[in-house]
Amino acid sequence: MSSPDHRTPLPALAGALAAAGLAAHALPALAAAWPPLRAPLGIEDRTASGRGFAITFDDGPHPQGSAAMLEILSRAQAQATFFMVGEQVRRAPTLAAEIAAAGHAVGLHCDRHRNLLRLTPASVRDDIARAQETIEQATGRQMSLYRPPYGLASATALRVAASRGWRTLLWSHWGRDWEARATPATIASRATADAWEGSVLLLHDADDYSAAGSWRRTAAALPQILDIMRARGLQAVVP
Repeated sequence: MSSPDHRTPLPALAGALAAAGLAAHALPALAAAWPPLRAPLGIEDRTASGRGFAITFDDGPHPQGSAAMLEILSRAQAQATFFMVGEQVRRAPTLAAEIAAAGHAVGLHCDRHRNLLRLTPASVRDDIARAQETIEQATGRQMSLYRPPYGLASATALRVAASRGWRTLLWSHWGRDWEARATPATIASRATADAWEGSVLLLHDADDYSAAGSWRRTAAALPQILDIMRARGLQAVVP
């Protein structure tokens, strides 16, 4: 996973997206990368209550990664939100059900992990519909949270989410744990830097779309993240 840094100035973001061939769909992509543009398009990056902090995981479920996160969260008695991928749920439906049964929130990420800005509107709608059917069937949960792959939502994806009454939720902080050079220390530091009430932290419980074994570093960082945020008097909540 990679995405423009949320601190990058707007002109630089526009140039980067144009260079990547995304100019035709730039507004939703810029909104994902540049927080001031999020609210007008119905994109959120805070907990609904504005209180506590939210731990969120993308790209699973993953047999080893998700299981490791579940164990850590159970020991810490902390809640998290898992944005699931349809193709991964079909590979591990029992694990998806276990995540839901443990009391964690479940969101829809995608069916196949692709850049939606490169898909046709029909392909975007089909991807979301298939993911919804797969995830709801496995978990027994009705979807209410949506996060597009790479945090880049097309206009079609935003319309679909809004028509279903879903919240499109990105993040305010990330650990960049998908990178091969990431370490538990850097993940914990980046994910919690200036994080406070209402922050939404992005992590990954799978390595299918990122550096091999990256979930191990995330698992090592997660207890540190929980300790840091709790030292600030904050409780992990579902967003």
